[in-house]
Amino acid sequence: MATLVIAEKPKAAEKIAAALGTPKASKKGKAVFYEVQHDGDTIYVVPSVGHIFSLKQKGKGWTYPIFDIEWLPSFEVSKSSKFTKAYYDNLAKIAKKCSDFVIATDFDTEGSVIGYNILRFICETDDARRMKFSTLTTDELREAYESAGPLDTPQIEAGLARHVLDWLWGINASRALTKAINSGGKGFTLMSTGRVQGPSLKLLADREREIRAFKSEPYWDIEADVDGPLTVFCEEEHIPEKERTIEIKDACGKTATVESLDKKEYKQAPPTPFDLTSLQMDAYAAFGFSPSATLSLAQSLYTEGLISYPRTSSQKLPAKLGLERILKALAEQKAYAAHVCSLPTPLQPNEGPKSDAAHPAIHPTGEKPAALTADQKKLYDMVVHRFIATFAKPATRETVRLVLDINGIAFSASGNRTVDPQWREIYKFSKHKEVILPALTKGQELNVLDVRVLDKETQPPKRYTEASLVHELEKRSLGTKATRSEIIRTLYERSYVKDRSIVVTELGLGVIGTLEKYVPEILSEEMTRSFEQEMESIMENRSTKEKVIEGAKKELTTLLVKFKDHEKDIGAELGPLLAETRKRAYTVGPCQKCGGELKIVTAKASRKRFVGCTGYPKCESGYPLPQYGLIKTGGVKCKTCGLPTVLIIRKGKRPWNMCIDPKCTSKTEWGKSKDAAQTP
Repeated sequence: MATLVIAEKPKAAEKIAAALGTPKASKKGKAVFYEVQHDGDTIYVVPSVGHIFSLKQKGKGWTYPIFDIEWLPSFEVSKSSKFTKAYYDNLAKIAKKCSDFVIATDFDTEGSVIGYNILRFICETDDARRMKFSTLTTDELREAYESAGPLDTPQIEAGLARHVLDWLWGINASRALTKAINSGGKGFTLMSTGRVQGPSLKLLADREREIRAFKSEPYWDIEADVDGPLTVFCEEEHIPEKERTIEIKDACGKTATVESLDKKEYKQAPPTPFDLTSLQMDAYAAFGFSPSATLSLAQSLYTEGLISYPRTSSQKLPAKLGLERILKALAEQKAYAAHVCSLPTPLQPNEGPKSDAAHPAIHPTGEKPAALTADQKKLYDMVVHRFIATFAKPATRETVRLVLDINGIAFSASGNRTVDPQWREIYKFSKHKEVILPALTKGQELNVLDVRVLDKETQPPKRYTEASLVHELEKRSLGTKATRSEIIRTLYERSYVKDRSIVVTELGLGVIGTLEKYVPEILSEEMTRSFEQEMESIMENRSTKEKVIEGAKKELTTLLVKFKDHEKDIGAELGPLLAETRKRAYTVGPCQKCGGELKIVTAKASRKRFVGCTGYPKCESGYPLPQYGLIKTGGVKCKTCGLPTVLIIRKGKRPWNMCIDPKCTSKTEWGKSKDAAQTP
């Protein structure tokens, strides 16, 4: 009998098989598997495609509460998962030939659930070995196979508990909200909330209400131009009365004296290695990548064997990774050679405080990339430069504080500059403003060239971006490193939020306001955090999956009773908002031919979507649309032809605006780029 190695995805299976020997590939449709001889043993490396089992309620009926659920093959649960059947069949066929089983899925709770479900439902056993690795490099994979140990049972149990909890909360709470908001209305719109989604939306709604309630207050500042040239600012700032500013301005003379000049140098430590959140934040700041796009790109680089596993909370680079070997390999790539050669010895990374029991910080493997997309190249380059920079010497920065006396009134200016860049020469994605003051000496007199009063007003709190929201959710222990970007994506898809600087829509505010009124428990951060702590207790063998799930059911039952009691009230308050949201969601813009409205339409027969005019059949204006991905309307006109545009959002890709006219000259370059594959 042979050994079955269960991989999470096809690319991972290919890497594992190649690490163990010279594989022979076989295919069933698009589903591939590998046979390899290793130390005289026959090994089959067979991939899944992520989760190929899904939770589903037992029995029929679209109601709530639902607690009776079961795991089933995903292709039996959802039509959209039909593609998983070929992979299921491959695993089922090969499992019959094998007596030894190895789980080689990603080493985290999700990977553990994927592998364990295949083991128990397809292989019909719970006896297997577990491979643990953080990169898909040949040496690490071979070592992981040879040293495979017992199953990571606590991690499996925690992962199964999380899936059940998320399903119970998500399905029951979403059904309750959907039934309430659609009650008495025409049509049907799926609504959602959940264990983490509710508190996340409330966080945004609280900020939105704070911004809307904010009342700007006027204040005045004073600045002066002196020889240098140099602009200095009055130390008495944010002055509430304009009359006082006029007094100060009138009192200023024509000469300024340098009263004090303080210079300080300090060492700026190199950056810490990337964990997932810091990678998402830097990629957003540097390239505008959404957190979900960054995770998707990082995952693709991982499966190509170029970087380590990205879903990590660690800022540690342990020596066992072979750091010197990785740097030596990077030095063989022209783009990084000079940076590696500039590093001091002995090599010591500047690690951060965060750790992760499963994986180290995100780092390059040292393998040379082949063909990368433009976005992959950007992210890979960022990861490599960050990794190298952690070993560099601290930068030296200088701060200068200058105080001038203008007829007894203190004016000041601050400067900062890089004296010795060191790591900053390597990691240039970290922007630092350089403000260089002219060379002055204490007691020096300068001519005052101009004095100005500046009219200002207080500003509301800043809106969250996707990246800053991911960071905030992490600080509040809401969600996990792997799910936070998906939660944000869902908020956009449900039309609860919009725009890059996140604005909560009227529907989103209405949902939060109504839930606060009738079922505030569903928005509780404390409750969500307590469940995260329960997951930790399972992983640390301090609790059990069964105990945690039963406790959650009791809390959920109490909450759903309140939901049911107020179903009509919730529907009455949110129904009108939903109707208006539906209308806006499908309205693209005005029709240039007849003055009617262009709307997104789905054909009854073909189920294909397109843009059509409300004046049909008198007006036959129509435009094709992509047949997959989320489409958002926003009233933005094409700069080239003036027709409306739509925003196309696809998982793992950056959203892009598209003119609805396929003949628009704004698309002439599409055939020369990857966007050509995304045209209707």
